Amino acid sequence: MSRIGRKPITIPAGVEIKQDGNKFIVKGPKGQLERELSSEIKVNIKDGEITFERPNDLPNIRALHGTTRANLNNMITGVSDGFAIKLELVGVGYRVQANGKGLTLALGYSHPVEIEAVDGITFKVEGNNKITVEGIDKQLVGQIAANIRAKRPPEPYKGKGVKYADEVIRRKEGKKG
Repeated sequence: MSRIGRKPITIPAGVEIKQDGNKFIVKGPKGQLERELSSEIKVNIKDGEITFERPNDLPNIRALHGTTRANLNNMITGVSDGFAIKLELVGVGYRVQANGKGLTLALGYSHPVEIEAVDGITFKVEGNNKITVEGIDKQLVGQIAANIRAKRPPEPYKGKGVKYADEVIRRKEGKKG
């Protein structure tokens, strides 16, 4: 059995879950998410707890067991608490400015890099080199943060670039002369 798939999910106060076949709608204080989950896994909602059952032990069904539970748990966490990823700009002249709902980044290019706001995502700028990407959809928050990081990934010699706040850059030694 999947260790993750076996764990029941406790529904927190203020969160409402509706099931329509294999489509789930989760409403909470921060918003609403809907997602279609696999029809292969049976989802039981009873007494403020959600459990997951799989019909057999085929490899693809076993893989879906934990994935289905994790997706529904992320939806519940998102509408109750939300998700946030912090990014840092490291380097001389690397700056960020809030531009309406979007961002303007100075990353050492000859032009500023514009990041457009996406529905469900908010940006918070701390100082001129820290960004927080917040939202209720974990996948979307991670994707937007990865897109920002991809504009100038950190390089291994001086560590300059856009990095996650908890990321450790493996440094290389420069040329020996």
